[in-house]
Amino acid sequence: MTTNQSFVARREAAVSRGISAGMPFYIDRAENAEMWDVEGKRFIDFAGGIAVLNTGHRHPKVMEAVKAQLDRFTHTCAMVTPYDSFVELAEKLNALVPGPTPKKTAFFTTGAEAVENAVKVARAATGRPGVVAFSGGFHGRTLLTMGLTGKVVPYKVGFGPFPAEIFHVPFPNAYRGISEAESLKALDNLFKSDVDPARVAAIIIEPVQGEGGFNIASPSFLQSLRAVCDKHGIVMIVDEIQTGFARTGKMFAFEHAGIEPDLVTMAKSLAGGFPLSALTGKAALMDAPIPGGLGGTYAGSPLATTAALAVINVIEEEKLVERSEQLGERIAGRFRTMAQRNSLSVIGDVRNLGAMVAMELVTDRETKEPAADLTKALVAKAAEKGLILLSCGTYANVIRILVPLTASDALVDEGLDIIERSLEELVSA
Repeated sequence: MTTNQSFVARREAAVSRGISAGMPFYIDRAENAEMWDVEGKRFIDFAGGIAVLNTGHRHPKVMEAVKAQLDRFTHTCAMVTPYDSFVELAEKLNALVPGPTPKKTAFFTTGAEAVENAVKVARAATGRPGVVAFSGGFHGRTLLTMGLTGKVVPYKVGFGPFPAEIFHVPFPNAYRGISEAESLKALDNLFKSDVDPARVAAIIIEPVQGEGGFNIASPSFLQSLRAVCDKHGIVMIVDEIQTGFARTGKMFAFEHAGIEPDLVTMAKSLAGGFPLSALTGKAALMDAPIPGGLGGTYAGSPLATTAALAVINVIEEEKLVERSEQLGERIAGRFRTMAQRNSLSVIGDVRNLGAMVAMELVTDRETKEPAADLTKALVAKAAEKGLILLSCGTYANVIRILVPLTASDALVDEGLDIIERSLEELVSA
């Protein structure tokens, strides 16, 4: 019989140590928000492949579309011999991204590629080198995107030096005592002490920080950044790789602020589990690079673009934007109820935008000392009970929920019950 342990040993012998594995079991099959390992054990999936599966594992309509594409062709390289779904998806994204300015789109394979190409477009359009990012942000694992990322461990350790002309300012975080005014003041100080804003090509921000701990940029903060960019001729890049495609109660999280970004990066849930990323932005900016300046051998794979068209249809037909709001209220409400109990005073903060929900664990609510060990133990305990969880945060003390939006209320409640029981057991011990 195939066992998880046999794969653990083989993996240690064959796979680079640098690629971590969060769980000690190996998945055999998956449907919607459930998975089964090679030993037949069932798991509820609250991770969604790190925000990739807003439409769930193997959504029937997505699988049907991809199977039909498999019978046509699987790869031609869109830069050599293009195809219909590439153009159709670009048209769809241009229409989906809000704002009055005409849009254009480019496709890539990973989120990091989308971010790198956003910077390339901004530099080509402005003739400037500088990029401003935020502490706690995560934008990828390539050299440039690691430079933009505002978290050292594990992403930057041993990999420097990083590209020049990258600057960081604090992300507003009310729970940790960083106000919006302080963040904006830090940006102003940066322009006075480190880099002339006339040398800054772009400011990049996640509307809700993913790896950083699900810290939420308020509408007023995003509006202020839009004003700063307009004042100095800086390109505003909104990184929607984790927040996009109905996760936050809007198709894109920046819609809560009523702004129009210059460029928007997308990936993860765009294609329902198939590797695809996109950069959609104002047409004049997107046309700044010369022909051949953007692209990639696998960029806009026909299987992925076909899947993405089906994903967008599913989001619309199944009203997953509205579902995200309902799920967010259900999950965050449950966490807030738990936090009111004296026995669970380790829950320091609960925050959410739609179904992007976080629970921050602390050793003491007064000092807000991060409870990283407890967070790690909760992820492990939940896994023992059949629930897949993810942690995150600069201090590694945040539980983040990324359950597929297609999960039933009953399944979500079952997962929440496991979290509550697991946390009770750990605290009482």
